[in-house]
Amino acid sequence: MSKDCCDIDELKLNNKENDKLKIVFWIVLIINLSMFLTEFISGTLSHSNALIADSLDMLADTFVYGISIYAITKKQTVKANVSLVKGVIMMLLGLYVVVEIIYKIINPIIPTAEVISIIGIIALLANAVSFLLLLKYRNGDINARSSWICSRNDIWANVAVIIAGLLVGYFNSMVPDIIAGLGIVIVVLYSSFHIIKESLHYRSH
Repeated sequence: MSKDCCDIDELKLNNKENDKLKIVFWIVLIINLSMFLTEFISGTLSHSNALIADSLDMLADTFVYGISIYAITKKQTVKANVSLVKGVIMMLLGLYVVVEIIYKIINPIIPTAEVISIIGIIALLANAVSFLLLLKYRNGDINARSSWICSRNDIWANVAVIIAGLLVGYFNSMVPDIIAGLGIVIVVLYSSFHIIKESLHYRSH
């Protein structure tokens, strides 16, 4: 994710393109929801902060796509309200991950390296599919472009998770997992702050 995931402007698509885009949004929503459940359960069972952080990123994206489906044909003020909801959700999820990381530091448990890497690869493939599905719309409506940017940025988060899994296995340490989880949550919190700020700006104009 990045701050560009939810910037707001006046770009629009025609009705035919809106219908096609809505179908794409539904597909990537299902992909992200499935991966949220997969990563969250796997992360919890394997004690992986990186997987849990990435799963919540997937959940945030699920909300993004769901709300984007609603906002496809709406005016700028509605899109501003939609983006505000996105930002608040992302911030709350990010803070939850911070609490989880602090808890794991106080109560250290070495996560299961194989699970982290394997699930990370699956998540990478899932985001790659979403990325390709949204590629056609990257220069269209802001919700379409922002969702494509989210998928693109999430791929880098997946790569970080995979590397963390390999390093956890190599060093037999939870530190790489903590670092990856913290890195992902910092991006989520930064993005949420920007989204909230941007949304409030457009609501007041």
